[in-house]
Amino acid sequence: MHEKRFSGNITRLRNPERVRRLEVARVVSLCLEGAEYASVLDAGMGTGLFAEEFARRGLAVSGVDVNPEMVVAAREFVSSGDFSQAEAEALPFLNSAFDLVFMGILLHESDEQLMVLREARRVARRRVGILEWAYREEEFGPSLAYRLNIEDFTDMASKAGFAKSETFPLAKLVLYRLSV
Repeated sequence: MHEKRFSGNITRLRNPERVRRLEVARVVSLCLEGAEYASVLDAGMGTGLFAEEFARRGLAVSGVDVNPEMVVAAREFVSSGDFSQAEAEALPFLNSAFDLVFMGILLHESDEQLMVLREARRVARRRVGILEWAYREEEFGPSLAYRLNIEDFTDMASKAGFAKSETFPLAKLVLYRLSV
């Protein structure tokens, strides 16, 4: 399992150019738009880049990652976060445990994408935000074969039981906002 798992350098994940492309503040604002949230789970949190921004905005932050090195790194950047090692396909939380579940550049790496969406829906009380690569060839990021097109994603979200799916195109990425 996790044949497509990120195995790069942790320092690279916080490279200023990469951080700029991720539009962290804008993505977090879009995830939080239209409602009040107290808690967030960052599934596949990596070094905690998005968790850090959610915490800065006053949310209680939890996160999971399959890579134990990422858990250590996230703890260094977000001391208030509750981070542990776990798979997005089997989240170790109760149903409706978080107001918001966020996944940043994770879904395309999953071997079981529908299962990941179902688990996110199960532990989310209100909303799931999923940031992914836009479906086009780019000089950075994964090849087109690993990117999700909007129609396939929307169909998968419906199969996972989400009531509503919204799409927000960004400069290099796409944010999907799903309502439970």
